[in-house]
This record gives sequence, structure tokens and C-alpha cells, in this order.
Amino acid sequence: MASVPPALSAELVMYRRAGCPYCEAWDREIGPIYPKTDIGKQLPLRQVHLDRGKDTSVELKSPVRFTPTFVVVENGKEKARIEGYPGEFFFWGVLEKLML
Repeated sequence: MASVPPALSAELVMYRRAGCPYCEAWDREIGPIYPKTDIGKQLPLRQVHLDRGKDTSVELKSPVRFTPTFVVVENGKEKARIEGYPGEFFFWGVLEKLML
């Protein structure tokens, strides 16, 4: 098993699978700008590819069943999550609420 880098004190972890069309839409619509935003600077993005093996770097509240799933992580533990990606307006709105 490959070693996994430790989770940062606060980050956004994106769980994905190869061929996920919603992951690909997020990559096109949000991926290039995410690190340039205020949220992206507060919550750096780390991607976990579920089809590459189990990731144990985050203490999740429940298993990841859908991709993409975005997990707000603080000190290695799940604080909140967004399951799915129905578009950029939804993503930013929900993520901003989770940041409060």
C-alpha cells in the first residue's frame, strides 16, 4: 500500500473515481479557479482517487458512496461534506455555508 500524506489542519478533500462525469464537470468548471479563490486558499484541495486504493488519512463520519464527494476536513476529521456536483452555483453556495 502506498503511503498517504497526512491531512492538513484544514482542507477540502475531493473523493473521485475514474470516468466520473460529474468529477470531470467539476474539473472543467471549478478546478482551474478553485486554488485562486479565498475559499481555495483557506481550504486547499486534495484529491483522493477511490479506484487507486483505500485512503485512511481522514476520519470520515460515514463511507463515501458517491463521486464526487467533497469533505471539509479539520485536524484529520470530517467536519462536513457535499455529495455530488450539480453545478458551480450549487457548489459555491453550499461550500460557503459550510465555511460559516
